[in-house]
Amino acid sequence: MDMLGDAPLVAIIPAADLARARSFYTDTLGLKLTEEGAHDITFECGGTELGIYETPSGGQAAHTLASFKVTDLDGEMTALRARGITFEEYDFPGLKTVNGVAEEAGMRAAWFKDSEGNILCLNERS
Repeated sequence: MDMLGDAPLVAIIPAADLARARSFYTDTLGLKLTEEGAHDITFECGGTELGIYETPSGGQAAHTLASFKVTDLDGEMTALRARGITFEEYDFPGLKTVNGVAEEAGMRAAWFKDSEGNILCLNERS
């Protein structure tokens, strides 16, 4: 039996409107659509997969659902802002953003919402 640590992991994100989500992930984020079914779609992201499935409960989670590991956070944020993305501002104990960016020892991150209201993250580690 294989251990799960050796199995590829796929993030699965809910969408209330699959067509709207498809447009957002392909046109706004620039992801490559690899599979499309009646109620779900799959994208290729840096050698892994991201699945989106249609459900009335899409966009209701109040926490991060997926994080993109990036090497140039500022460049990615600039490109996404040019495509209409607004980055979230947080001020919680242990997490404060400045101009959309939280910094901690060796890590910088920024959060934004997809077309469905799901929270996604950009994460840069040094």
